[in-house]
Amino acid sequence: GSPRRLLLISNSTLHGGGYLGHCQQHIQSFLGQKVKRVLFIPYALHDRDAYARTAREKFESLGYGLDSIHESCDPVEAVRKSEAIFIGGGNTFRLLKALYDNSLIHEIRKRVLEDGIPYMGSSAGTNVATVSINTTNDMPIVYPPSLQALGLVPFNINPHYLDPDIKRTHMGETREERIRQYHEEPNTPPVLGLREGTMLLVEGDKATLQGVTGARLFLRGKKPTEHEPGTDFSFLLTDSNPLNP
Repeated sequence: GSPRRLLLISNSTLHGGGYLGHCQQHIQSFLGQKVKRVLFIPYALHDRDAYARTAREKFESLGYGLDSIHESCDPVEAVRKSEAIFIGGGNTFRLLKALYDNSLIHEIRKRVLEDGIPYMGSSAGTNVATVSINTTNDMPIVYPPSLQALGLVPFNINPHYLDPDIKRTHMGETREERIRQYHEEPNTPPVLGLREGTMLLVEGDKATLQGVTGARLFLRGKKPTEHEPGTDFSFLLTDSNPLNP
């Protein structure tokens, strides 16, 4: 089996709480006591210094040191030496472009899929852990060389998944309609809509939904289905997909 260990979080801040407050116990359980320092990748936001300060304060409060990759003179070497990786949220296009620009796609894949170091993603950091960023909610403010992402799992995720508000008069497309349009294209993989407060824990070939809200699963050509925390999504990890790099 695969040694991969992933914690893919829908959002970093939940209404009424602080940064990563709603999932800090999940983080501590996931990283455990062996990990001493976490490599933070803040590329999704423009002000990387401020972002690193926020993340460092949180992780230090949980008992972990944090190094931000943007402070390293050799990002590739920083990944090679890392004990654990955390990629934060922001703009997914900006994030993926920076990962390509710094030659980190292959290096992160190797560390996670071959060496088995823990990978945490939040929002955009969860998006780039999947097959591609085709189902991101962000607008393309920059143009990455490819929409293909890290491919740590063989499906797509839609973080911050929103249900239609039946009381609103806004007639724009719902998230579900957009995902359905994505599945009108051939060979498109499953899309897991993670509502805020939800995360997916992947340990080897086992995937489990965690958190306080549910998720909505979209399979091409089928009706979407609702799933509660505790759902076993391991079958999504075995589905072969031609888009998986």
